[in-house]
Amino acid sequence: MTIGIEMGLAASGEAALLDLEELLSTRLLVQGNSGSGKSHLLRRLLEQSAPWVQQVVIDPEGDFVTLADRHGHLVIDAADHSEAALARNADLVRRHRVSVVLNLESVEVDDQLRRAGAFLNGLFDADRDLWSPVMVVVDEAQLFAPAAASEVSDDARRLALGAMTNLMCRGRKRGLAGIIATQRLAKLAKNVAAEASNFMMGRTFLDIDMARASDLLGMERRQAEMFRDLPRGTFVALGPALSRRPLSVRVGGVETASRSAGPKLVPPPDMAAVEQARELILSAPEPEASLPPRRVRQPRPPAPDILQQLAQYIPAAAAEVQPSLELPPSPEEAAERAARHAAILAQIMADAEAPFRPAAVLYQDFQVRCRIQEIPGAALDLPAFRRMLAIALAGVDPAAMEGTDWPLALERAESLPEDAQGVYLLLARAALAGDPCPSDATIARAYGSRSLGRARRMLGWLEERGAIVLKSERAGRRVVALVGLGWETAPGDPEG
Repeated sequence: MTIGIEMGLAASGEAALLDLEELLSTRLLVQGNSGSGKSHLLRRLLEQSAPWVQQVVIDPEGDFVTLADRHGHLVIDAADHSEAALARNADLVRRHRVSVVLNLESVEVDDQLRRAGAFLNGLFDADRDLWSPVMVVVDEAQLFAPAAASEVSDDARRLALGAMTNLMCRGRKRGLAGIIATQRLAKLAKNVAAEASNFMMGRTFLDIDMARASDLLGMERRQAEMFRDLPRGTFVALGPALSRRPLSVRVGGVETASRSAGPKLVPPPDMAAVEQARELILSAPEPEASLPPRRVRQPRPPAPDILQQLAQYIPAAAAEVQPSLELPPSPEEAAERAARHAAILAQIMADAEAPFRPAAVLYQDFQVRCRIQEIPGAALDLPAFRRMLAIALAGVDPAAMEGTDWPLALERAESLPEDAQGVYLLLARAALAGDPCPSDATIARAYGSRSLGRARRMLGWLEERGAIVLKSERAGRRVVALVGLGWETAPGDPEG
């Protein structure tokens, strides 16, 4: 079945239809100077296709959050989530096929690139079973895929550029259809722009941009001047999903509105108001003590983890019959529950591929197994599961550590990021027992990776963080000492 999206009216007065299935396979590039109607075009496309395909919008200015009121998009505020959390959220977005708007309005430009890159990489890295069609719309794409170095850091630029390249070059087989809009083609990385097969070119004034637009549309250079005279909201379209010949399209209306204020004329105040304002502005300031206290903006509480919300969700019917007060479990019940949790995690980790799966996937498997075995009490939350997982990846037997100084290592591991705790506990276990330093392959497994290079970089990062000290012995053997604990591994072969 062919889905035709009505984008507006052609110059002939007929409806300009866009083949949605073809668009998902061939991608779209929109160009136009500021004020040409790019955001209006994207909004029209999103509204018309919302009932047919899952959508993800990378929104640097917060213009598209109003889609949530009309079409039910989930708005994710990037300021409330870390890069790792956004990558996990992206995996859940693909798993549950929810349309979302990633609002980057409240973060700095450098963080916009990092968070957008992490979210796009999370969409790209989803499991093969989750590769259903997703329309990924990136407004102001020149920010995330710049053609040259800019004022942002090189690390942030490389992360965002790599994610945009994956989206446009390799995303089709994973169900990701890139729809990108830019003010100038000259500002956009060529390898990102070159992968689009459909084009909609709006008003532009610079000669070089008009020439590139005419070249992409297969028009003669002498026709390039037309782009300077295009009205706002009118675009010249070309591509397998739009038209085989350049087609002028006047974009139709939209149901939702942008939150940004347009350039509307506001008359200045009358002379009386000006004189009153002059006295207020130029008069001597009041003493500091008489000024009203400044309102201190309270920090926004961190957003709850989506996985934890899903795990703690209780249907309305079940919630009505739950007791209003639940007594805490006895020590014997808590110990039995912990033992059953450990046994379930051991079953999961018996799979050789388990260490290399995302923690979010393992957590879902863990929750399902707990429900099947009807383990009483509240569900284990995600942070507690991650602590259990780090200990399991380190190969630690909690029963064997009773009566030792192992709790000191657990306490120090809490100050590290979650993905580094398994490696630290692996080194701590070896050091406490006086065993040889683990090999790069063993460290990579605890890190959830098969890359030996990533394992070595993790050791270097832990040393820079001041958590460990690396020492080299004869024949290239390695020793790791744990700062603050005084524990030290025996010499071990990194390639063993």
